[in-house]
Amino acid sequence: MTRTDRQRWLLPSHLVEPGESGAARPRRTVRDWIVDTSLFLLAALVGLVAADAAAEYSSEPVVLFDQLAGAAACCALWLRRRWPVGLAVALALVSVVAPVAGGAVLVSLFSVAVRRPFREVAWIGALAVAASTVQVFVRPDPTLNAGIAIVLGFVLILLVTAWGMLVRSRRQLVEALRERARRAEAEAELRAAQAQRLAREAIAREMHDVLAHRLTLLSVHAGALEFRPDAPPEQVARAAGVIRDSAHEALQDLREIIGVLRAPGENGDGGGDRPQPTLATLDALVAESREAGADVVLELDVDPAEGAPAVPASTGRTAYRIAQEGLTNARKHAPGTKVTVAVGGRPGEGLTVTVHNPAPAGPVPHVPGSGQGLIGLTERAALAGGRLEHGRDPDGGFALHAWLPWPA
Repeated sequence: MTRTDRQRWLLPSHLVEPGESGAARPRRTVRDWIVDTSLFLLAALVGLVAADAAAEYSSEPVVLFDQLAGAAACCALWLRRRWPVGLAVALALVSVVAPVAGGAVLVSLFSVAVRRPFREVAWIGALAVAASTVQVFVRPDPTLNAGIAIVLGFVLILLVTAWGMLVRSRRQLVEALRERARRAEAEAELRAAQAQRLAREAIAREMHDVLAHRLTLLSVHAGALEFRPDAPPEQVARAAGVIRDSAHEALQDLREIIGVLRAPGENGDGGGDRPQPTLATLDALVAESREAGADVVLELDVDPAEGAPAVPASTGRTAYRIAQEGLTNARKHAPGTKVTVAVGGRPGEGLTVTVHNPAPAGPVPHVPGSGQGLIGLTERAALAGGRLEHGRDPDGGFALHAWLPWPA
């Protein structure tokens, strides 16, 4: 049981959350019963004082009428939560001929001021003032000046109404704060869900970028072995070695990605400690593609000036992934062509990555793929603050061009 559940009896019934009380309409809480009983006793006490004062100058039938009217008015206060406006109007009219109902009238006015807007409170208060003024002349008190009685009734009605409006404003403040807390919790849950979704998308993009290159090598060389079963033993051994190395690297990269999902201390063999690829590892990527039989030309023109800021690690990693995806697509859709990878830039001007390959000379065997690589690269470049464009050249080739920010 939470602290709010334990202290629910301290709240008014209308502030209890819907459904907490187990009923469609909120029932009285312990606090409501205490308040209603106290107001009933207070109205009864005021009525007894008024009846005792009226008995000194009234006849016996009038005294009996006052007692019955006062008792009925006090008992009617138990209905003030259900019909506050109707009860206040009825008691104001009764008080014109029965001064003992004055305490009940004040309690009903307080209930109206707590539960109704100012427009209703204003006209009901005006009705109560008019009834109090008429009562001074219908049931005059010989011991009290008429002017003083009118002013006293007006002041009491004004004070009770102001008190009720103050309570109403405080309750509205509590409800506003509660609604604000609800919205804050809902927004926090939404932000957490969005962050989780973005993290999953980032991991999915990273896994695609990491594994697509390796698995493409596997697919190409396995296809070569399938279509060239009579190839020389040297070529078969070379293709088998590339397949073995690519599978090993793919497993290592997969362990690295899975290590991101594990809690601290669960990495086991430390597979998640492998360094992330950067622009400095681009040579190794090109060398790996060349070993696999691709004709790749690397043009690296990054400002080597002494004291110049190095390419940020995140920017270099994004450039590496773009070049990797470009080489993967060229190997899948234009095998045997000469692929040019050009990387250049200066601090303050940005870093450009271009991967271009001409159209293949003949038919290209179909290599299965998801077709999401370029979409993921575009999103990756946008998240890094850059942009990526890709498309076919007029001569049938394919070019991929990206620009990434490189702060001065």
